[in-house]
Amino acid sequence: MRPDDIEKLKELNIFRGVKKSTFDRAIAPSFLQSFPTGTKLLEENNSADFLYIVLDGLIEMSSSSNGDDTVIEVLAPVNLFILAAVLNDDVCLQSARTLTAARILMIPASLIRELLGDDQGFMKAVVFELASAYRRTVKELKNQKLRTGVERLANWLLKEERSQGGQRQVLIPYEKRVLAAYLGMTAENLSRGFAALSGEGVTMKGMRIDIADVPRLRDFAHPSPLVDDEEPSMRHE
Repeated sequence: MRPDDIEKLKELNIFRGVKKSTFDRAIAPSFLQSFPTGTKLLEENNSADFLYIVLDGLIEMSSSSNGDDTVIEVLAPVNLFILAAVLNDDVCLQSARTLTAARILMIPASLIRELLGDDQGFMKAVVFELASAYRRTVKELKNQKLRTGVERLANWLLKEERSQGGQRQVLIPYEKRVLAAYLGMTAENLSRGFAALSGEGVTMKGMRIDIADVPRLRDFAHPSPLVDDEEPSMRHE
């Protein structure tokens, strides 16, 4: 593992404030693997054998029922997934696959549960991470239930424009069908959404979106800190 990988891991909520021995015990038996685009990492309703940490790449978290599929979340580095299933020693409620080439650290689930009883700092960090995940879920539910599809798209564009450098331009980082599913829209409605936003200065050229007037788009989207703000990281003590 590269030195910068170690530093990335130490900035994760679940490793902030933990004993050095706890961190070392978690990392020593773990597997760091590289996966190509489109690799299925896990299937929902299967047991959680590992805690997954994304070091590079994008991961699609999805679910299906009666032939219908949806994208629940898209994870970027550095992030983790299926912590709750690991802690409960239960099945996964989501499937995961790589949207791009990715490097993933896999920590044995049984080790995570063991470390909880050995380090109070680790237990506190895990509780903080679970609380943050719960708040993100509530925000996403509010986004889905209180906004139209076009409003969700507009707010996604604003968030991506900031994260991609604030240059009034967004490059869609994955297939448009994935974006549509994540926003709770069909592919056709996503196209209509972009067409509707053309009146707010948004133009699409392939995978590139140009935003002529960010304040104008913001006035249309009405972003809210209770929906759109990122959750804070755990403070170092």
